[in-house]
Amino acid sequence: MKMTMKTVVTGANGHVGANLIRALLARGRAVRALLHVNRRAVESLNVDMIIGDVCDLPSLCEAFKDAEVVYHLAGHISISTDEWSLCQSINVIGTRNVVEACLRCGVRRLVHFSSIHAFEQEPLDILLDESRSLVELRHGLPYDCSKAAGEKEVRNGIERGLDAVIINPTAIIGPYDYGPSYLGEALLNFARGKMPALVAGGFDWVDVRDVVEGAVRAEEQAPTGAKYLLSGHWASVSDLAAIVEEITGTPAPRMVFPLWLARIGAPFTAAFAQLTGKQPLYTSASIRALCSNRNISHERATRDLGYHPRPLRETVVDTFRWFEENGYLSRPVRLQSA
Repeated sequence: MKMTMKTVVTGANGHVGANLIRALLARGRAVRALLHVNRRAVESLNVDMIIGDVCDLPSLCEAFKDAEVVYHLAGHISISTDEWSLCQSINVIGTRNVVEACLRCGVRRLVHFSSIHAFEQEPLDILLDESRSLVELRHGLPYDCSKAAGEKEVRNGIERGLDAVIINPTAIIGPYDYGPSYLGEALLNFARGKMPALVAGGFDWVDVRDVVEGAVRAEEQAPTGAKYLLSGHWASVSDLAAIVEEITGTPAPRMVFPLWLARIGAPFTAAFAQLTGKQPLYTSASIRALCSNRNISHERATRDLGYHPRPLRETVVDTFRWFEENGYLSRPVRLQSA
């Protein structure tokens, strides 16, 4: 093991960060966690914690000092149609700052986390792989455009001599979800019986641990400029709710709204959520994502990195087991055997 390899993780307090840092520590890495405010996900771990902000280049240079590898996870995830300014400042300019700090500090390799949403989803009937075009700036949703623009900042860095690889995961779920994340909160709402209705459509769901393993293998094995789609298994929202019902015993909602009706109701759902101070599950942006391409290939990652995503049911079981053990459920959930 390379006990002295110093690895920095931005966005260390997030869902992927919590899992990535544990995987790096298991490999014997010396890890520096770049935190913005919250440190709950890493406070019990043997890591060097440093406060910083991707929007503040000097703080990044301080964090990256003497680092061999940087994993850039920090970002703003948005399911809104009117957050371009915030997405741009964090996901685009923030990534530009990370690239600049890596170059100034002589970082050996950058692993940049992008998203499936950085790709153009149409045509929906053709397999989506790494050759698919990126979303054009301002032609899509703010989050999608910002992740595509962030990738271009990394490509610009590569042209300046930076050794970097890019990771594009799909919809991430799994344990160590301290936030909980947007998708983790949706799973909890299923288990709590707080999901009054479902919407047609679905996602390609992937286990956070598989994403982390694929990213670390990319860092260790991939050539400069390589890009990997780390997908899992497509399932409808109804399919996922049925798995949760099977595992937890909480009945899944029986009402499923067609997408056209969900689009009409999305503004009202968002307005109600704003009044109650809660994040809406269904927005115009999230409903659009439910219509995205379901034919997503991880063939390149399997070929180059030995990437094999685990079954979705296993992920959901492990996620709820972690939620139950860590007090995220107001009542115990009797998990059915896998």
